[in-house]
Amino acid sequence: MRADRLVATLLLMQTRGRVTAAEIAAELEVSVATARRDLEALSTAGVPVYPQPGRGGGWQLIGGARTDLSGLTAGEARALFLLTGPSAGAVPEARSALRKLLRALPATFRGDAEAAADAVVIDPAGWGHTERELPEMVRLLQQAVVGRRKVTMRYQGRDGTTDERAVDPWGLVDKDAIWYLVAGTERGRRTFRVDRIVQADLTDQVAEHPADLDLPALWAEVVEEMEQRRSTTSATVLIAARLLPILRDRLGRHCEVDGPATEGRVRVRVTAHTPRALAQQLAGWGTDLEVVEPTSVRGELAALGADLVELYGEDISTTL
Repeated sequence: MRADRLVATLLLMQTRGRVTAAEIAAELEVSVATARRDLEALSTAGVPVYPQPGRGGGWQLIGGARTDLSGLTAGEARALFLLTGPSAGAVPEARSALRKLLRALPATFRGDAEAAADAVVIDPAGWGHTERELPEMVRLLQQAVVGRRKVTMRYQGRDGTTDERAVDPWGLVDKDAIWYLVAGTERGRRTFRVDRIVQADLTDQVAEHPADLDLPALWAEVVEEMEQRRSTTSATVLIAARLLPILRDRLGRHCEVDGPATEGRVRVRVTAHTPRALAQQLAGWGTDLEVVEPTSVRGELAALGADLVELYGEDISTTL
């Protein structure tokens, strides 16, 4: 959730008093579903935002429309800054919006609100890695998405070949340190890895943008499709019950418990996109994990073991 959009939603409600999700969507250029989720997030966080049903209804702040933030209680202000503070840290503009919001609060609330904004830190860098900088290609595509401009680009496929494409950029997604562009093309919706975009240029043409676009929902569909492709090969394995939590943490949704087995072990179904890939994921478990079936995965494990023996066999013999 964008911290600056959440703050903008709150300020818009204070200015107008009562608004509908459609009005917020039009004002902030997001989908109605996204606007509704933002309103629900504010309500869940403790900000007094409530829906008013019926004709002429909408969402409003209890207490009526206000031109400043004096209507928030100390607890409500703290909840708002606790919700938006961590996500705003990496975005200078969002941080600036929070500072302006902080100055608009009553003086007695500012201490708690500022402490709440600084109470949580999001560190995107993994252990042993430096902080990731936003790629320049992502910055360029952000301009295209926000400005609703078509993009021409050279894209490199998995086989290394490149081709020219013209796309309507709909949104960007950062998933596990990999950026993706979700866009419309002449063949329908497509998803592109940003690190495979060799070159991109913004055009003067207006990009076509679905009026009811819900990027989070659309991305959920993309993830589901991709995970299904990554699950075409399955294997049944036996593992000690005490090690099951670690296996589930490593494989996530690609690990499903079938039930108990003998000798304190658990029968588990694991998946990957090929037998080789599945064997590579399981090889590090050694004898702590036994593959029952299929023979294709067992064979790949045996081949991996033979390759390791051939590479390191002499070292083993000298240490025995």
